[in-house]
This record gives sequence, structure tokens and C-alpha cells, in this order.
Amino acid sequence: MTEGISRRGLVGGGVAAAGLAAGAFAAGRATAAEPKPEPTGRDAFAFRGDHQAGITTPAQDRLHFAAFDVTTGSRSQLIALLQAWTVAADRMTRGLSAGEVGPTEGASNLPPDDTGEAIGLPASGLTITFGFGPGLFRDAEGRDRFGLAGRQPKALRTLPHFPGDVLDPERSYGDLCIQACADDPQVAVHAIRNLARIGFGTVAVRWSQLGFGRTSTTSTSQSTPRNLFGFKDGTANVKAEQTADVNEHVWVGAGDDPRAEWLTGGSYLVTRRINMTIEVWDRQPLGDQEAFIGRTKDAGAPLSGGSEFTEPDFSMPGSDGPVIPTDSHVRVVHPDFNGGARMLRRGYNFVDGSNPLGGLDAGLFFIAFVRDPDTHFIPVQNAMAKSDALMEYLRVTGSALFAVPPGVGEGEYVGQGLFA
Repeated sequence: MTEGISRRGLVGGGVAAAGLAAGAFAAGRATAAEPKPEPTGRDAFAFRGDHQAGITTPAQDRLHFAAFDVTTGSRSQLIALLQAWTVAADRMTRGLSAGEVGPTEGASNLPPDDTGEAIGLPASGLTITFGFGPGLFRDAEGRDRFGLAGRQPKALRTLPHFPGDVLDPERSYGDLCIQACADDPQVAVHAIRNLARIGFGTVAVRWSQLGFGRTSTTSTSQSTPRNLFGFKDGTANVKAEQTADVNEHVWVGAGDDPRAEWLTGGSYLVTRRINMTIEVWDRQPLGDQEAFIGRTKDAGAPLSGGSEFTEPDFSMPGSDGPVIPTDSHVRVVHPDFNGGARMLRRGYNFVDGSNPLGGLDAGLFFIAFVRDPDTHFIPVQNAMAKSDALMEYLRVTGSALFAVPPGVGEGEYVGQGLFA
């Protein structure tokens, strides 16, 4: 980590604007050791590297996620936007203003090249992660707007409509996405706001989501958080320190898809906006809640005994069948019953006011990074939709899939390999 840099009065180089679900609730193989104490604070994570930041990076506490529709038909304008976004993202993750002039130093008769709400704030662990949706390769009418159709990854398409989905198209899909995570919500919002501003005339925001309180653990240095059902979430998540597991389950490998070699070292990003029926859940007995999850509510230990990180014993008998019910969430999505598939999850809680019936519009904004959604997400989600007792309390209202390019080297822009 580098020393934090205040945004106030800083200038530098820049580019002008270019013209539950599956496994969401503490499921998976619990192989991690007891967590080390969590750090008290952090400043900056490098934007450039072999992989994009914001995937294996220790999950921050706040999220602003946005999906965009590309409104131009010009390949050169799209490339110019990605170049401008790269420069601005690199600057903001270092604690600098989005543009080289800054929010207060420019000409009085021109709009500032930074909106200014992050003046004086440090980088706050900001990471910015970019993804490409299927619409970038072929639009809804099947047109190849940018000459990219021949390089579309075979797994990149609209996700199936799973049983129980009640998708809102205005909260789903998208040609591009940006995930901004930070320890300060204003820093995350500032990042998305300025990238959207830079994209004016080339892209339009399709939907966005604010999140708080991470619902997963991506590093052994982090303690396990809780979701809005009150249960620990992400106990057995893939951790950054488990490099062999990350390589097997998260990063796209060379040769995985011959027509999309540009994606090698990248990943696939699944988002699912999962509304929880909070009021109904809150009226369920504690024993039933624990049976639905398959873990205790206090320590997060499997119902078969032990501590949070004890591997569940699904064969242990109880008074009425296995002590961990066969339709419990932890069993349905466990790797042992899903071909060994695991995910790296980076979900967040959300509360977006109240719905027309007076209940909370709240739940989990599920984010997962996987090597291949056809093997690591879709089968698990189908199993969950078919037999997971927890689904009675969940409604999936948004869904999207994106291909996340590999990291950005010096002098490169995000996704450059796709356009080479």
C-alpha cells in the first residue's frame, strides 16, 4: 500500500472526456484458517497490474456499481472512452482528481473536469473494476456494432431466467459495467459519478446499485461479516491467499476459449440483485432459520458441530433425518454436490427504501467472480432454485453477466487486448 494522497489541490496527467444467488450465504468448502485481525485502515491499491483490482483485493465496506448501455456506433469513440476511463480510474485510485485540472482550478467559463465531492478525501482503498457485457459484441438485434462479434467469449451471454426470478429489465443486463469499492461511500460514488460524466455522449447509465457492509470475505486477514438475515456470510469463500484455488476457480486460463484469448487472466462477473423478504424472515423461529441456512446464527458453525471453519458433516444423523437438512442452503450449494465448483464472492447489503407494500426494499447485491459461469455458477444456481429452502425468502430482481478483462499494464488501457 502507498501513502494516502489528499485530492485537495492536486493536478497531474489526464485525458478529456471521450465524445443469493448461488453460494451467497456462507456456503462452500471451509478450508480457511481462523482469520487474522482485520487492518484498521488502508489507503491506495494499485490500479495497474496482472489482474484488475477489486477482485482478490480485500473486500472494502462500500460499493457503487453501475451498468451502461453504449449509445455510440463508433468503434473509435468506444476505444477513446476506455482510454479516458483508464486514465481517470488510475488517478482516482491514487487519491487524485479524475481530471488533470481538478474541481477548482479550471477556467470559470468551463465545467470542472472533476465534480469535487471528494476534495480532501484520501483514496480510501478505492478499487475500480471494468467489465464487458454481451451487448458490446452483439446488440439486441444481433448487430456487430464494433467488429467484436468474432471475439465474444462463448460463455458470455444473457444468463438463463432461473426458476423464481422476477427480473426487472431496468435493473438487469448492460454493455459495460464498473464496480467501485472503497472504505468511504463518498469516494465510491465520486468514482462512478465522474466516469459516467466522462462517458456522456458515448454511454448512458442503465442501472446502478449502492451497497454497504460487505457480505463476503476475500482475504484471510478479514473477519466474516453478516448479511441482513443476521447470519455470517462468506465463511468458505475463495480467499486471495489461496492462490491455487484462485487460479482454478477465478482466473480465465490460457486455452479456455480459443476465440477469446484476450480474456486470459481475466474473469467473469455475475451480479444478482436479491431482495430478501425481511419481514417474513424475522417471524421465523430461530431453529427454523438455522435449519434453512445449515449453520448456527451465533458462531456460524455448521449444525453438525465444531467452529465456523469446521467442514460440515452432511451424513451426521439427527432426530428427523440428517442434522444438516438436505434442503439447507449450505448443503445445496456445497462444492461436494456441485462438481467441486467454487466462486469468489464480493456481495454487499442494500436497503433502497420501502416497497409499495410498506416492506423494506432490501437484500443482497450478489457479486461473484468465476472462471466459467457455465460450470461455476449456472449449475449451482439451478440447484439452488430447485431445492434450496432459503429460496422461499428470496426474490431475484436483477441479473447480469460481464467478462472482466485482465489487468492493465503501463501505457495500456482497459480491455486493450480485445481491440488489438
